[in-house]
Amino acid sequence: MSDSWYKVDNVAKVFLATATPQDPRVFRISCTLNEEIDPDTLNEALRSTAQEWPQFQVTLHRGLFWHYFESTDQLPTAQPENKAPCAPLYTPERRNRLIYRVTYFGSRINLEMFHAITDGNGGLLYLKSIVRNYLALRHPGELDSVPSPNSASAGDLAQDSFRTFYGGTKRDTVAKKVKVYRLHGLRLPYNQQQFFEGHLSAKQVLDRCHALGVSMTSYLSASFMLAIYQDMPALERSKPISISLPVNLRNYYPSETARNFFNSVSVTHTLTDADTLETVAPVFDAKLREILKPENIRAQMDEYEKLEHMPGIRPVPLFIKNVTVKLFTKLENRYVTAVVSNMGRVSIPEELKPHIHSFAAFSSSKTLFTVVCSYGDDLVLGTASALRSTAILQRFYRGLTKDGMDVTLYATEVEK
Repeated sequence: MSDSWYKVDNVAKVFLATATPQDPRVFRISCTLNEEIDPDTLNEALRSTAQEWPQFQVTLHRGLFWHYFESTDQLPTAQPENKAPCAPLYTPERRNRLIYRVTYFGSRINLEMFHAITDGNGGLLYLKSIVRNYLALRHPGELDSVPSPNSASAGDLAQDSFRTFYGGTKRDTVAKKVKVYRLHGLRLPYNQQQFFEGHLSAKQVLDRCHALGVSMTSYLSASFMLAIYQDMPALERSKPISISLPVNLRNYYPSETARNFFNSVSVTHTLTDADTLETVAPVFDAKLREILKPENIRAQMDEYEKLEHMPGIRPVPLFIKNVTVKLFTKLENRYVTAVVSNMGRVSIPEELKPHIHSFAAFSSSKTLFTVVCSYGDDLVLGTASALRSTAILQRFYRGLTKDGMDVTLYATEVEK
C-alpha cells in the first residue's frame, strides 16, 4: 500500500458531517450502450482505468482533527446491479474500502460515488474513461486512437482548488436571506428514495427556451417552481420558493481538479396565482444571470472557504467540527425548497458515438433533487425523491407536456 494521503476538501467535510441513511450523499452517473455489457471485459477496463485515476483509489479515514484519504492498492470490481440507486457507500461495514462502486445491468454501466471524493464533473470524466476503455477492448483496432478523457497531470487532478484559488475576497453587500417554503409530507419508509427518469427532446426544449429568451436551466427550474407552487397549501402560498443550483467552479477558475470544486447558488421568487411559465421563467433567468456574474461567484467561493483560513479552527477536534457543520447545514437548508443541477451536454469523441445510447444521473436527497444532462437529442432529468407523494413531479411533467414537450417517464418501485 502507498503511504500517500491527503485531507478532504471543504465541500467534502459537509458531505461527511451530514451523510445519513436517509441521504447517504451518493450520486450516480450511468451510460447506456448499444450493446449488452460483457462483465469480464468491463472489469478489465475498470482495472486499467483505475490506474489512470489514482486519486479515486483511496480509502477514507477519520483523524483527530480532520478526515483524510489514503491511497490503497485495492482494485475495483464491477458487480451486477443489485441495490437501489445511490445506496450508501460510507458505512461502518464498508470501512477501509473504496468509496465508489461500478455496477452493470443489461447494456447500462453505473458509476456511484460518495460525494466526498468528487463532484459530478469528476465522476463523469471517470465514467467516460471506463466507457472508452471498455469499448476499445470490445472493438479492438477500431477505437485505439480515441484519447482518454484524463488529460491532466496527477497533481492537477488531485488539487484542492478551493484552497488554491482562495483570494480572500469580501462581498460589498450580502443579501439578507429569507425563510422559504419547505416541502412537506410523509417520507418514504425504510430510508427509501424513489428515482424518476424523464426523457425529453433537447431540441424541443431549446426551441421553447429560445422563444422565451431564457436558458434551459431557467426554463426547467421555473417549471419546477410552478409545480411546487400548485402543490402548496393555500395558507403558505405567500412564501417564496427557492431553487438551489450547483455551479461548476471550473468555469470560473483554471482548474482541472477531479475533486469537488463547486458552489451552490439559489434563485428565490414569490409566485402568485396569475403566474405562468411566460412570467416566471424570464424573472428566474434574470436573477440567475446576476448571481452567476464572475465577481459574485468568486466572492461567494472565498466567503465559503475563509473558515479554513481562520486561526484556531484547525486544532478543534473533529467531532466538534462535525456537529458545527451539521448545524450550519441544517440552518442553510431553511433557505432551499428543491435542487436542480444541470450537468449540461455530455460530449464524447465522434468515434464512440455509434456505440453509446444515452447518459443519465441522480443524486440522493432528503427531499427533491433533479440532475439534468443531455446527450444528442436526449435530454434526461433524473430526480431523487424521499417523499411519498409524487404530486409535484406529476404537475411538473404535465406542465412540460402542456407546453408542447414529448415526455417519456420511468420510475423505480418503492414500498409505501
